[in-house]
Amino acid sequence: MNKTGWIFLVVGLALIGGAATLLVQFKNNRKLSPPGVLTRPIPANKDPVVVEVLLPEKVLDYESVAKQQEAIVTNTLPADTSYGERIYTAPDKFWIQLNAVLMGRDRTSHHKPQYCLTGAGWNIEPGLSQRESIRMNRPIAYDLPVMKLISTRQQTIEGKIVTYRGVYVYWFVSDNEISGDDSGIERMWSMGRELLRTGILHRWTYVSCFAPCLPGQEDVTYERVKQFIMAATPEFQLVPPPGKQAVANP
Repeated sequence: MNKTGWIFLVVGLALIGGAATLLVQFKNNRKLSPPGVLTRPIPANKDPVVVEVLLPEKVLDYESVAKQQEAIVTNTLPADTSYGERIYTAPDKFWIQLNAVLMGRDRTSHHKPQYCLTGAGWNIEPGLSQRESIRMNRPIAYDLPVMKLISTRQQTIEGKIVTYRGVYVYWFVSDNEISGDDSGIERMWSMGRELLRTGILHRWTYVSCFAPCLPGQEDVTYERVKQFIMAATPEFQLVPPPGKQAVANP
């Protein structure tokens, strides 16, 4: 690594460490911001921070079913983490998984999405994964910053090894910002800055879309995922509100 690279690494680590220190410092007297996504209370839950993230039942010509989070997820993440997850299926049986994980008082509700994929048996292809932006038309025109990951998985079906690809698109949204940063530095810096300035902990939601396909169909699949995101996101994401300028970290 050259000198410039080391400088960026040290600065990045300093930002993360400083933001983490601020989060601990304000732990006992901080206030929580409202979520950047639609939610509703869960009557059976005594903690008002824990809510259900409301994802649309129907998007374009997709029908959907709600999916409960796996126990390995809910048992690992902080108890005040909130969720929303649905599986959407098109008439041609193409399907997309939309998932939202909303942090509560503990920022560790979120970790690198790469861990989720590799834990599920998908191997990420670094050369095919990159930052993207999706042009949104509702509620206003803006560019949604996202990360696109392409992954590979092999399964044995009827004695034959079949190779699948996975198209995974994700981003993060708080009550006033959107981030497609895969390192987490943008979000940590934003949380630390706002805690210091206002005493408010901004609750980020990690939103992801996943769709499997066969090798060679990655581009077509990504285009379908993009069209889905363009239609679905305004139905549950509150940022940016109509008439307001988007605040995005590209």
